[in-house]
Amino acid sequence: MIDIPGYKSLHIEHIVCDYNGTIAKDGLLLPGIESLFKELSHSYTIHVITADTFGSVARQLEKCDVAVKILTSSNHTEEKHAYVESLDSKTCAAIGNGNNDETMIGGAELGIVILGDEGCAATTLKAADIVCKSATDALELFLHPKRLVATLRR
Repeated sequence: MIDIPGYKSLHIEHIVCDYNGTIAKDGLLLPGIESLFKELSHSYTIHVITADTFGSVARQLEKCDVAVKILTSSNHTEEKHAYVESLDSKTCAAIGNGNNDETMIGGAELGIVILGDEGCAATTLKAADIVCKSATDALELFLHPKRLVATLRR
């Protein structure tokens, strides 16, 4: 549990990450993500949700202890949101950057948008609790929870 004065107490069990544009670029996992996932998996269940546009997610994440959800519907926005709901959104942090991440980020207990190389959708930015410049910065918040406190306290 992370108590944030004037904000709320977070009981995060699941970290749900969009893949391309968030933790990967052009289908390739970004540097540092694999080691962060290994460290975080001791305290959290890590989920990666993706359409797997490049067909590379299984190979890129084969050394990581993560649950991978390949999107299959024609409505990725709703499918991502439903996935977070199925885990109990009150125990989820969601990390993404795209327009189809908006409801996933807005529906999670803690929503983090990445303003990286691809940029981020303005609607998703508005739905987020925190904006980070990289996925490594976002994931490190869970290793150093006082950073969350510093950012979100009132």
